[in-house]
Amino acid sequence: TRPTTPMNIAFFGSSLVSAYWNGAATYYRGIIRAMNERGHQICFYEPDAYDRQKNRDIPDPDWATIKVYQPTEEDLYRVLEEAAMDADVIVKTSGVGVFDELLEKEVLNLKLRGKFVIFWDVDAPATLDRVKYGNDDYFKPLIPQYDLILTYGGGDPVVNTYKSFGARNCYPIYNALDPDTHHPVPYEERFDADLAFLGNRLPDREKRVEDFFLAVAGQMPGHRFILGGNGWHDKPMPSNVNYIGHVYTKDHNALNCSPKAVLNISRDSMASYGFSPATRVFEAAGAGACIITDYWVGIDFFFEPGKEILVARSGDEVKEILSSLTKEKAEAIGKAALEKVLQKHTYRHRAAELDKILKKEFSITKEGV
Repeated sequence: TRPTTPMNIAFFGSSLVSAYWNGAATYYRGIIRAMNERGHQICFYEPDAYDRQKNRDIPDPDWATIKVYQPTEEDLYRVLEEAAMDADVIVKTSGVGVFDELLEKEVLNLKLRGKFVIFWDVDAPATLDRVKYGNDDYFKPLIPQYDLILTYGGGDPVVNTYKSFGARNCYPIYNALDPDTHHPVPYEERFDADLAFLGNRLPDREKRVEDFFLAVAGQMPGHRFILGGNGWHDKPMPSNVNYIGHVYTKDHNALNCSPKAVLNISRDSMASYGFSPATRVFEAAGAGACIITDYWVGIDFFFEPGKEILVARSGDEVKEILSSLTKEKAEAIGKAALEKVLQKHTYRHRAAELDKILKKEFSITKEGV
């Protein structure tokens, strides 16, 4: 059911229209599109930075208004004023990449103008580790001032840590599937492989990629591997690894459907907190892919290991799984994963949950409770 009172929501995030060096794009699209279906009006403010506008992979959608601003303080204050005029709720996401510290302080000033202000952390483990171990981190005193903290994952460990820093309330809004964009498609020969991995080269994931993917490929010369994502061009890799670079969203379904299995490798920080499935997991499940994932606490909250997903605690276990994985077994696991995400883990499920949270927290704040 739709909310009683639709809200005008302003998002300040990295990018909605470009997934280029922007792993959160799919998450933003799924949540915002589903919230718009529930009657909310969303305006997404994103900076013209990191060549994202040159590498758009969707046009401006009809379910959100896109406002691109220049990466200058002058233009930032201009769009902040515009958001203050139009929105009921102001959302500052983590990792905008341009003037994050300034934005995180300035959106709080909009509370003086009656706005409900949310910090939405799409990388809570990194944020919390920085606040916990950094000396006088600027964000720490801001946490209690936000009306609400939302996170893209982390479960109780993240919620409890945020509350220990004074957060009024904190809720995880997990990644999910948008079945309109990620779904089964026919096999494509260009993505044929025994195992595919898609992920940008990031410092706190690279060692795990070496152990769970590249080393396995080196030990299985008779198998074919595909590596997609930005930044791997100068990484030494075995000859049976086909590096295909950045993969646009329109090709994700084929990349998920064509190999025998796809690999999920968590970033170190996400694995350490647990309950942080990557967007990639739900995308692959939505395409009916057989997923092999590294282990992290909370997997069974989302998928049943052995039936809907395969779990490996080391590169040796990835190799063992691949060695015995038949096409029939892979297809059965992929089918079970698809059924699970359609039943419980779509962005419509997440938007319904978010709607309840917003109505509850918004009313509490307005009533001054």
